Amino acid sequence: MGGPVTWLVILPLITALAILAVSSNRTHVFRWVALVGTGLHLLLTGFVTWQYWVQASRDGATTGDGLFTKLYLVERVPWFESLGIQYLVGVDGVSVAMIILTSIVIFCGVLVSWHVVERAKEFFALLLILVTGVFGVFVSFDLFLFFIFYELAVLPMYLLIGIWGTGPKEYSAMKLTIMLMASSALILVGILALHHGAPVPTFDLTQLAQHSYPLAFQSWVFPVIFIGFGVIGALYPFHTWSPDGHASAPTAVSMLHAGVLMKLGGYGALRVGIYLLPEGAKEWALVFMILTTINILYGALAAIRQKDLKYFTAYSSVSHCGFVLFGLVALNSIGIQGAVIQMFSHGIMTALFFALIGMVYGRTHTRMIPEMGGLGVRIPWLAACFYIGGLASLGLPGLFGFVAESHVFLGGFFGNPWIDTTLTRTLTIIATLSIVVTAVYVLRGLGTVFQGPLDEARFGHLTDATLTERLGSGILVAVLAIGGLVPFLFLDLISPSLVPFVERLGDALIRLGVL
Repeated sequence: MGGPVTWLVILPLITALAILAVSSNRTHVFRWVALVGTGLHLLLTGFVTWQYWVQASRDGATTGDGLFTKLYLVERVPWFESLGIQYLVGVDGVSVAMIILTSIVIFCGVLVSWHVVERAKEFFALLLILVTGVFGVFVSFDLFLFFIFYELAVLPMYLLIGIWGTGPKEYSAMKLTIMLMASSALILVGILALHHGAPVPTFDLTQLAQHSYPLAFQSWVFPVIFIGFGVIGALYPFHTWSPDGHASAPTAVSMLHAGVLMKLGGYGALRVGIYLLPEGAKEWALVFMILTTINILYGALAAIRQKDLKYFTAYSSVSHCGFVLFGLVALNSIGIQGAVIQMFSHGIMTALFFALIGMVYGRTHTRMIPEMGGLGVRIPWLAACFYIGGLASLGLPGLFGFVAESHVFLGGFFGNPWIDTTLTRTLTIIATLSIVVTAVYVLRGLGTVFQGPLDEARFGHLTDATLTERLGSGILVAVLAIGGLVPFLFLDLISPSLVPFVERLGDALIRLGVL
């Protein structure tokens, strides 16, 4: 029947099939099926996390005693042995963190989509098929299997936006699909190159990591893989699909899009690019550090100009996803640690934002910031949650955003022996200017929407969040607060699993003669 890691992948798919088996006129039934299925998955995620923690603690991994943290809860079944393809799944600390993120976001996404009416049966089923692919990516350690799940995570977005979206939804869905398919082609080229360049035919990531690829090989394969994953991570200048996709997507899809799918970019760039091709990463680090600095500032400056709440948040996401990629290409332990923390904290924060935007739009029937004002009087719960998310976005101490951004900036400031320290510190200082810009657009935007005089004729009838909306948004707010107040819980989870990445970077320095 498979172990707990396999059940992490197939439970959402089983839930989707159960929803499809329900009669289309029984809307309340498949809503409850989706909620129960995602709730059970949240419990299963807790069990897997506990199992990982127990086994890793037994090995001394969580105390830093183990120099190389191994995979846990591994399941391995031969598939196409002649091609070196197998069903290989397992977890480490980074995988567990991303699984927790996805489980929380999909559960809250179902809650805030409780009142979806149009073809709701198909909507919930596609949503769960999408997260089946996402969970598969986070637990796969065979690159062929990894790529299959990656495609499964991306393809449902076309239908979810094209059918249930708003505005120019066909254009946005097509643009997103074309861009992500192009990025998938780059990723596939990189994976096949890694397979072909290995001494034995295998897609097993753990076996590929035992082989040191020639520098010339790494120099062309690394940018192919990094850009391929960077597209879904909103790497400048390949980010243009993201704001349109965010703006046209329905609420739960926006939550998953920004909160989870964009994290596949950072996760893949770290797991495949930096881990397997550390010398190539060092060759290209400066180029990508410059691009991600532009990412951070451009997204923040573009957010200031937006009048639509969804575009406002979408460009903010472009900026914050830049922190993820910036921390990765810092190529040191604190920078990579910051990137992983940022993936999690931004995933929760942006899921909260898009959930709240959907709730506000459902009441006001507008997303235009200048048309609103004084809404905090009528919808105080939503206003309070918006402000907490906004303060996390600008890096207020005590919230999870501060923990992530401080690690990323420290990683960039400390620099590396293969890049001029003055240059990396200059880029880091430029990137930190985004904090000021973020404070401007967040406080000005939220102040316009929730403060000032209320148009009683237009908005005097508004009611505050329903029970399901309060539960969904409250969970996300609680995670942001817990992560900011007790960050060591998250740091203890991911830190041991980052040791192999840093060790491989150090070994590459020795091979290059830098150390």
